[in-house]
Amino acid sequence: MIRTLFVLSALALAPQLRADEPDLREQAQKALQRAATFYRTKVAAHGGYVYYYTPDLKQRWGEGAADADTLFVQPPGTPTVGMAYLDAFDATGDKLYLDAATDTANALVYGQLQSGGWTQTIHFGPAKRVGKYRNGKGGNWNASSLDDGQTQAALLMLMRADKALNFKNDAIHEAAEYGLDKLLQAQFRNGGFPQVWTKAVEDFAPKKAALPDYDWKTEGRVKNYWDFPTLNDGLAGSVCEVLVAAHETYKDAKYKAALAKLGDFLILAQMPDPQPGWCQQYTHKMEPMWARKFEPPAITGWESQDAMRTLIRVARVTGDTKYLEPIPKALAYFEKCLLPDGRVARFYELKTNKPLYMNARYELTYDDSAAPAHYGWKQPASFKEIAREYEAAKAVKPLEVKARTAQQLEAEVKRIVAELDAEGRWVSVYAGERLVGQPKFADGFKYVSSDAFVHNVATLSAFLKAK
Repeated sequence: MIRTLFVLSALALAPQLRADEPDLREQAQKALQRAATFYRTKVAAHGGYVYYYTPDLKQRWGEGAADADTLFVQPPGTPTVGMAYLDAFDATGDKLYLDAATDTANALVYGQLQSGGWTQTIHFGPAKRVGKYRNGKGGNWNASSLDDGQTQAALLMLMRADKALNFKNDAIHEAAEYGLDKLLQAQFRNGGFPQVWTKAVEDFAPKKAALPDYDWKTEGRVKNYWDFPTLNDGLAGSVCEVLVAAHETYKDAKYKAALAKLGDFLILAQMPDPQPGWCQQYTHKMEPMWARKFEPPAITGWESQDAMRTLIRVARVTGDTKYLEPIPKALAYFEKCLLPDGRVARFYELKTNKPLYMNARYELTYDDSAAPAHYGWKQPASFKEIAREYEAAKAVKPLEVKARTAQQLEAEVKRIVAELDAEGRWVSVYAGERLVGQPKFADGFKYVSSDAFVHNVATLSAFLKAK
């Protein structure tokens, strides 16, 4: 009798669904199917994607306007959408999502360059600068790019698709291995990577970073800066992710060896005291150098954070604590560099350590009031989080990253389900937010976003997978 009363009480306290209201899990599954079906059958072109579309799909943008024969590799384009399909497949086991991911992987296979990587776009039709594709189609552009995660995103998606397909799709498997081999060939002897490669790279001998022996403000600009070792825009972290994934996927020691070499480069690239941070770009002498006209030789607050996190990851994967040694003094240095608002400057001047900006004429200045709006001159500071990651790695403790529970995701899932329209679209309304590629939308303009699709699919998938 007591047990019966307990069960009845529990039922009374449980949230009750109306007779006409399906379970939220079922709603999430249906929303996921409808959204993925719309994106695969209506939005995709040649299996791939761009960043934004008008709701009628008649106009599309990546970094600038695109046509139906142009796909974007750079996130949040084709490989990013493909990864969302694989999230859905992992959560549900439904072949619908694996088939969609396979379409996307095949688009990347089509656009792989003979040099092994990818450039920003894949063209299935004529264009001003068409890649020299391995399939014999395309044009003459053969520059594989690590800028903005282009080749990295493509390789990560192909490897994950290869594994999901049990390594049985020969074209996808071969493209992934070919791309990884060419990536390793692009690694300098000192362990760094260039922003772009077309063939095996110039031999940069291991050497410790040093201050430039020239007047860097007026000299030392090199047109082909992309051929030199770089950390720009998180390149070290994204390449690290590829090498870790390659080792985990294919169990080949050469990928862990390349990861260790990358860690060795980051140790070498740390600048000497009293500015023990990292720079965006280095010469063959391992001196900081110019990149674009608004990227001077300087200590960088943004890329230095990526360098530290990469070193922590390398230490964990290799088990070698030498990769942790540069971090304490870098953290102590950057603690003194924070701006009054708690952020960090993108650039700190060599020797003076003053935050460094440019004005509208791209002249160096200490005044941030007229800095061009297209560039992130100030960035969020994550040094406290990096310190926690460092301490956990030093103690050989796993870094606790707790996935959100179904209950924690519930409110967001309800919103996502409610916002999906009858056609299976999430339609965004522009309200001044900064968009990748910066299309000139007016306030109130409606658009369909690959970034929103990826986020919502990932959230629904996490909810369906969560306990």
